[in-house]
Amino acid sequence: MFSHVCIGVGDFERALAFYSAQAEALGLRPRFLDREHPWAGWQPAEGDRPLFVINAPHDGHAATPGNGQMTAFMAADRATVDRCHALALSMGGTCEGPPGLRPEYHANYYGAYFRDPDGNKLCVCCHDALEPAEG
Repeated sequence: MFSHVCIGVGDFERALAFYSAQAEALGLRPRFLDREHPWAGWQPAEGDRPLFVINAPHDGHAATPGNGQMTAFMAADRATVDRCHALALSMGGTCEGPPGLRPEYHANYYGAYFRDPDGNKLCVCCHDALEPAEG
């Protein structure tokens, strides 16, 4: 459905470290990195799209987060949601909602909300039911 999502950042190197850690935890692979322009992108392990891109705004003005805008990443499982939220907070992000079930969305929606160091709102979520315990 989406070709790419692009987020403007104010401190490219700080954002690169923040999003590289998130991408690794989510199993995304780097697509490109160009510090001269500056921008970087990641893609799913199994395909070329959609892309997630960070960049300094092309118009030369300061990057500012939009109110009401959010980018949500799909996680393979609930443990990955937890790990990404903890990673975000450890790297200068701020909590906008801790990991947990959000039954108001649907019975199995498990998500965490946070802002990156530039103030962009992000979500990492899993839509799958918990696997039954083996035993």
